[in-house]
Amino acid sequence: MAAGPTQSARNAGTPPLVRFGEGDQPTMMHSVNPATGETFASHEPLDEQGIESALALAEEQATKWRLTSMDERTQLLSAIADRFDAHRDGLAEMATKEMGKHIREARAEVEKCGTALRYFAEHGPAMLEPEKIPGGKGELRWLPIGPVLAVMPWNFPYWQVIRFLTPTVLAGNVGLLKHASNVQGVGKLIADMVIEAGGPEGLFQNLAIPSGPVAGIIKDDRIRAATLTGSEPAGRAVAEVAGGALKKVVLELGGSDPFIVMPSADMDDAVETAVKARLQNSGQSCICGKRMIAHADIYDEFAERFTEALCSKRAGDPFDEESDIGPLSSEEQRQTVLDQLDKAKKAGGQLTGAEKPDGEGAYLHPGLLTGLDPAGEMRDEEVFGPVAMLFEAKDVDDAIRIANITPYGLGSAVFTSDADEQEAFITGLDAGMTAINQMTASTPEAPFGGVKNSGHGRELARFGLHEFMNLKSVFRAD
Repeated sequence: MAAGPTQSARNAGTPPLVRFGEGDQPTMMHSVNPATGETFASHEPLDEQGIESALALAEEQATKWRLTSMDERTQLLSAIADRFDAHRDGLAEMATKEMGKHIREARAEVEKCGTALRYFAEHGPAMLEPEKIPGGKGELRWLPIGPVLAVMPWNFPYWQVIRFLTPTVLAGNVGLLKHASNVQGVGKLIADMVIEAGGPEGLFQNLAIPSGPVAGIIKDDRIRAATLTGSEPAGRAVAEVAGGALKKVVLELGGSDPFIVMPSADMDDAVETAVKARLQNSGQSCICGKRMIAHADIYDEFAERFTEALCSKRAGDPFDEESDIGPLSSEEQRQTVLDQLDKAKKAGGQLTGAEKPDGEGAYLHPGLLTGLDPAGEMRDEEVFGPVAMLFEAKDVDDAIRIANITPYGLGSAVFTSDADEQEAFITGLDAGMTAINQMTASTPEAPFGGVKNSGHGRELARFGLHEFMNLKSVFRAD
């Protein structure tokens, strides 16, 4: 039942299969508080032998965990959820210190992880029940495939990992995490909680590694699949390697989500939700509304009210309950956004707000870009910061045209009370998700993912659970 040859079958003198390329030799990874610029922790990366040991352990545990009962798996998920609840404040503090997430949002993220773990513990087993083959004597079985590699980002450092870890445990697979270099503290805390909850060694491992060895890990025969949440270039790189190795891959990449407001919308609700959607996680969320599109009949009113509401918010100390948003994740990330704003202004955009405060910290106040051509260069940009773009649409068809003009297709939100308009947007918007009269959000009950350059495959719900499983057809003579 082993996923591949066991470690005992390998020549003890065989060198590691995963090699660091030239210039990829591991260096220390540092936790830098983006609010102060202070380096408060350093993390020793794995060397080649360390990666080999992790892969061997994953392979060994995969042969055992696949044989566990569903009760054992769900009990572990519940126990991990208990740890998230018990350690909520400390976990939230680590996320705030490592990547600047406002402490309110950090606590909410930790709580959301516990909710997802308990949801799958309760409802997951029914998603894996055998199904009868219609009209035949046989059934369909969902079976584990073995070790899966997850390459995860820093913007939701707990939630992104739990979206991977939960179905991994429930499916009978084992997981290896390559977390973003700036949130290694979070990665270690998650791995520690799995062990603390009673998870066996090797079920879930946090690999403290840079990006260099990822390709070699994916190619390794012991890895059966990979999932990545991150940028479009990173997704293309992982997909290319996985395709060459004939490994399945799920990609959740960038987004430039439209947020559409029509004349029948509740304007108070639309403005309030638009500000909340854009400033979620200081604007560093794939599915937060980035391109606001208002119908011509209400454009001026929405533009005035949205600009005032958005630009009244201020960036400040992420540990201060009274501040609106925290800093960006790093000084490098802030500079990336500032460079994008310069490019937009050169293309004719008018910028309101988005001031860079004096002093320490990667802070950027919220802002708004208007006057841009929807089909211009910025359509290809994902602005990962607290700055929105605003466009005017003549009618429903024009709003859909502007929304779809981007190469991305992750989420979308529409504010209208007209049922016919709602249906037109649901069928017309080229996106993996459409929210009606609310902001787009991820929830364990619904599949999450996109189309076009936003990736492929789904996370969450039964669809995400089934992504990395073997759907086996079983035929019976009697």
